[in-house]
Order: sequence, then structure tokens, then C-alpha cells
Amino acid sequence: MASNYLAVLEALDTARTQWYHIKAIVIAGMGFFTDAYDLFCISTVSKLLGRLYFSDGNSTDPGKLPTNINNTVTGVALIGTLAGQLVFGWLGDKLGRKRVYGITLILMVICALCSGLSFGYSPKAVIGTLCFFRFWLGFGIGGDYPLSATIMSEYANKNTRGSFIAAVFAMQGVGIIFAGLVSMIVSHLFLTANPAPPFHEDHVLSTQRNADFAWRIVLMLGALPALLTYYWRMKMPETGRYTAIIMGNAKQAASDMGRVLDIEIQEEQEKLVMFKANNDYPIRSRKFYKRHGRHLIGTMSTWFLLDIAFYGQNLTQKDIFPVMGLTKKANDVNALEEMFLTSRAMFIIAMFGTFPGYWFTVAFIEKIGRFYIQLMGFFLMSVFMFIMALKYDYLATKENRWVFAGLYGLTFFFANFGPNSTTFVLPAELFPTRVRSTCHAMSAAAGKAGAMVSAFGIQTYTLKGEKSKIKKAMIILAVTNMLGVFCTFLVTETKGRSLEEISGEDGSKDKAEEKMSNRGRRQGQET
Repeated sequence: MASNYLAVLEALDTARTQWYHIKAIVIAGMGFFTDAYDLFCISTVSKLLGRLYFSDGNSTDPGKLPTNINNTVTGVALIGTLAGQLVFGWLGDKLGRKRVYGITLILMVICALCSGLSFGYSPKAVIGTLCFFRFWLGFGIGGDYPLSATIMSEYANKNTRGSFIAAVFAMQGVGIIFAGLVSMIVSHLFLTANPAPPFHEDHVLSTQRNADFAWRIVLMLGALPALLTYYWRMKMPETGRYTAIIMGNAKQAASDMGRVLDIEIQEEQEKLVMFKANNDYPIRSRKFYKRHGRHLIGTMSTWFLLDIAFYGQNLTQKDIFPVMGLTKKANDVNALEEMFLTSRAMFIIAMFGTFPGYWFTVAFIEKIGRFYIQLMGFFLMSVFMFIMALKYDYLATKENRWVFAGLYGLTFFFANFGPNSTTFVLPAELFPTRVRSTCHAMSAAAGKAGAMVSAFGIQTYTLKGEKSKIKKAMIILAVTNMLGVFCTFLVTETKGRSLEEISGEDGSKDKAEEKMSNRGRRQGQET
């Protein structure tokens, strides 16, 4: 370890796992629970919105959201998320992780509640209100990505850091499960109270009037978990790394972390001045790009490619479920029954495919490593997608629907025991403290750009449930995952090393660069 390494950083890196770490995982993780619930519950209610507001009395099919409106309803939150990631990620480095952390939560609570309101009764008013508040909901969600990852990485010790960050992110899986479960319960309760004939028997009565309350309740319940964790989030102290390295307050950092870790830590203000001087270069500098440029390109490109595939699967599953036979055809059910069946199928896939993958990553990330888990995940997702695409006509039959569902579930499993988790972990570890939140935000924003490709591009292939187009979508996703395999080689393994060793803040990269410079000078003099 370099001689100028600070005692507060050494204490954080070697601290035993204790109650405070668990509490930090829960507090940060509940934010991700809310994020996932809010982003994915829209898939369970979008078909209901089509029946309620876009029905044509003369049509032989139930009402559907027009393609452009469907893509906007499901994708507008992703646009907000991208913007929020960049803004709050930058603010997290400028103003402090804790100071900005509470703002994101307040925004999420207010906008989740308002997503269930409407300024008018017309389809235009309802959809307009919904899209407006879901954009700002996404903006708040966006801030949670870089801040939660950065806070957890800066609190954790070097031997369990990957597992802790992955555990925070694993709450996304719980949020997706609850998005399906809550939608399933709400739709079932409304369906029990409001029975109705299927669409083919009665085009009008098959859409229950009270169903208009069901989707609003599902969206508004997303405010509850965020509201419950606000107090505890505000009680968290600023991270020791931010207080020491960015604020330059060694005394406060030693006091805060000493209290949290229940140990006495030396202040070392003079050593801190030297530490800051050695690492005082901006993100837009030749030195940054020389040291971290390849890694930034790697984290941005892999997250971009991953989210094309991951959100493509999540946003289009409502259209693929009928092909699998997990839900009934729209003409054979009423509005609330369709919502219930879609939610149930989403819940089953999430419970047995999505959810376990997150926790496999938590269990094995410190043993296998981030790099190999990401490489394996991208490769196997690509393999399963290619199999489903090439054998689609065989699998998309009643006899083989459970084989299809199994393969589909495996793609979710290896997304989460793979790049969906590691693309969140790596940007929180690879970059220096003063730009860690910003670099994580840039990587996450690249991911949301990929998600928007799915929402506004891939999703158009699946909306009508045409087998030939769904097959094309799966081939596109398989190729995307294979590109992710190659881009993974732009990042490096980080397990078992301190954040300062990884980023070069401990002076190791300065020594290496100085050695190379001296060698170059000697060779120049010899020639």
C-alpha cells in the first residue's frame, strides 16, 4: 500500500462486515426496489389503457394503444431516467452524495402519486398527464442509479464490495416481482368485484368501467416504499471518501467513519493535502482519458448493449406471453382478466428466471469475478436468444410452450447472473472518487439510451404478436448480446482491490507512468 494512503480509507477497506453495512444495503436497495417497480409496472397496465381509452366500437379486436403512444407511455420514463442520471450523477460529485440523495426520493414519491392522476377525461388528457409525470418520475429514478452505487461502493470493504453493490442492485429483481404481484392482486380484486364477459361476447361490457381505478392504484403504490425509507436515507452520513478526498475535511471524515465503524481513526490532514494534489485532474483531461478512457468506453458500451436486450425482453414480454400460451388471446378475455393474466405471467418469469440470477451474482461475484460473470452472461443470453429465434416456429406451439418459457426464463437468469448486475457494479469501482458518480451516471445513461432503443425500436416488432416479427426481434437481441461479449474486454477485473488501487489514486499509476517516462528518456538518449 502506498505510503500516502489515508487511515480513513484503510479503515473502510479492512472493516469487518457489520450492521451498518446491512442497513446501507437495505436503504439504498429500497430505492432500487422502487425504481424497478415504477419502471416495469407500466407493462402490466398498458394493454388495459388501450381498452379503456382507444376502443373502437366497430372493431373486431379490443382497443390497443397506437404504436407511437404505446412506445411513448412505456419509454418516456426511460428518457427521464437518462436525463436524471446525468444531472444527479454530476451533482453527486459537486454537492455530495447524501445532499442529492434525498431529492431523488422526494421526486419519485411525488411523481409516482401523480402518475395515477389525470387532468381531464379524454384519452389525450389522460395519456398526456401520465407521460408528463412518468418523465419526472424517471428523472428521480435516474438519480438513484449513480448515487446508490457510489455510496455503497464507498462504504464497503474491498473484500465484499462487489457483493454489497450487487445486493443493492438485486432489489431491482424484488421490485420487478412486486410489479407483477401487486398488479395481479389489484386486478384480481377488481375482477372479483366486477365480473364481465370476454370481448368476443360483448365488445362494450368486456371493459369494466371501474378498471380505470385499477391501473391508477398500481402506479400510485410505487410511492410507498420510497416514502418509507426517506427518514433513514437522510440519517446516513456523507461517505468518508467524499468528505476526505473531495471536501478535504480529514477531521470530519475520521469522525463520521469512526462513529459508523466504531473505531478510532487518525485525521491525517497533511497527508490528505498530498493525496488530493496527486489526484487533482479533471474528467476532461488527457490524463483522465489516458488512465480511464478505455474503461469508460467499456462500461458505457456494455451497459448500452445490455439494456437493449434486457429492456427489450421486459417491455415486450406482454406481447410474447400470448405466443407462449402463458396468457389467453385478447378476444377471449375481458379487460381486467387480461391485466391479471399478463401480471401473473410476468410474476412467474420474474420469480423463477429474473430474481434468482441477481442473488447468484451476489453469492459468486467475489469468487468468479465481475469480468467472467459478465462475459458468461452475455454469451449465454446470446446463445438462448439464437436458439429461440432459429427454432421459433417449433417452440411457439402449445405442446412446446414450457420449453419456450424455460429458454426465455434462462435469458433473464443469465442477464442478472451476468451483465445486468456487473454493468452496475463496475462503474462504481473503476473511476476516481471525485468523478465516480459522474462516470457511473454516464455509463448508466448509455444503458438507458439502449433501453430507449428497445422501447421505441425493438418493441415495434412485437406489438401485434406476429411470429415473424418477434423472431426478427430475438435475432437482433441475440446479435446485441454477442457484441456485448466483445465490449467486455474493454473493462478489467476489480475484485479484492481497494477503490484507490483500481483507480490509481493510491499513487501506483503515477509510479508506473514515471517509470515508463524514464525508460523512454533513456532510450532516447541512447539513440
